[in-house]
Amino acid sequence: MNETHTYQPHEKRNRVMAIVGAASGNLVEWFDFYIYASFAIYFQHALTAPDMSESAKAIYVWGVFAASFFMRPIGSWLFGWVGDKYGRKRSMIISIALMAFSSFLFAALPTYEQAGMLAPFLLLAVRLLQGLSVGGEYGTVATYMSEVALKGQRGFYSSFQYVTLAGGQLLASALGVLMLALMSKEQLMNGGWRIPFVIGGVVAILSFYVRRHLKETLSADDSKNEESGSLKALFKNHWKTFLLVVGYTSAGSLTFYMLTVYAKTYITNLGFGDRVSGYMMTIALFVFMCAQPLFGMLSDRIGRRASMMWFSASSAIFVYPVMVIAMHYFSYSAVIVTLLLIFLMMLLSFYTSISGLVKAEMFPPHIRALGVGFAYAVGNAIFGGSAPAVALQFKSMGHENTFFIYVIIMLVICFFCSMQLPKQPKYLHHDH
Repeated sequence: MNETHTYQPHEKRNRVMAIVGAASGNLVEWFDFYIYASFAIYFQHALTAPDMSESAKAIYVWGVFAASFFMRPIGSWLFGWVGDKYGRKRSMIISIALMAFSSFLFAALPTYEQAGMLAPFLLLAVRLLQGLSVGGEYGTVATYMSEVALKGQRGFYSSFQYVTLAGGQLLASALGVLMLALMSKEQLMNGGWRIPFVIGGVVAILSFYVRRHLKETLSADDSKNEESGSLKALFKNHWKTFLLVVGYTSAGSLTFYMLTVYAKTYITNLGFGDRVSGYMMTIALFVFMCAQPLFGMLSDRIGRRASMMWFSASSAIFVYPVMVIAMHYFSYSAVIVTLLLIFLMMLLSFYTSISGLVKAEMFPPHIRALGVGFAYAVGNAIFGGSAPAVALQFKSMGHENTFFIYVIIMLVICFFCSMQLPKQPKYLHHDH
């Protein structure tokens, strides 16, 4: 896997700055997206009908969370087309502008008291806009970072996509902890939940200015290719690759959302308070974020295929015993439960550290942003975003543990998909 290439110091510096520029916007996008998950418990009362039961409110709010994932395929198609036809930079600038706009709209949402049935409808509409923006973000950023990364260190540099993705989630979680420390639960429910969305909008505007100075990686030839950003060409000439990417993305996304979103609800149900489970998730996410470059470097040594096989096999073996048996057995200790969560996140890191890169290496440049983004969005919409809602549905039927068996089945499918990966990357051998 080791490629050799010598870079001039200024060339190296420019590429690192480009990675930082793309990654910072990614951080903001995901921070804005995950504020929803961190503060849902506080705004669900304000934006839903008062005569609904607590569980019906929760199911609606998490249903909206899942619905926003179904906008991702549309976002990835739209922004992937822009990225392949008009440049990665332009696509990233438009997606961050849309996120800033939708964050400010979210902060201004009317309550059910003020707008009646219009309130839950507007909640859905604004959330769908955020889903559209994030759908466009993933494929273009993954493509840009893989193209601008230094040869022989692509795993390391591309891992920063998930450093910032987890970082965005971590900041949203940390903001939840901070606001609980500064405000009472009642204050948060009476409008305090709007503050994080204002913060999200402001930082998105800052990132918009950073992205305007990025260097373009799409060549003129690739942009003029008649297949550039074409969905028809993707399905006609690359359908096997597309299905393969959807296959391993589905399990990766499902495991990711199980450990980073649903786990908070799961830990709270073990008997830990809101504040303690907030601390536990924040610590686990911090360790997960810091581990990404290490696992990215490891993939540069052992290869993407080996990393993907390690992820799917080890996660399939350990998910059930850790989540169902060990966490219940040690539910008296916040420290041990946090360590168990971190252990599963380390297994997940075999996938997340190279998530974007392993997809980018499968598609040629003229259709890369679309191929990466659309395949990711489809797998993520069906299996990733639905994870908390599906888990809660199993729980309400009295079969919570069945959810973990469903995760294992998807991981086994991922293992077989990973075996189909080429030992050497199909594309991205050479620098552009």
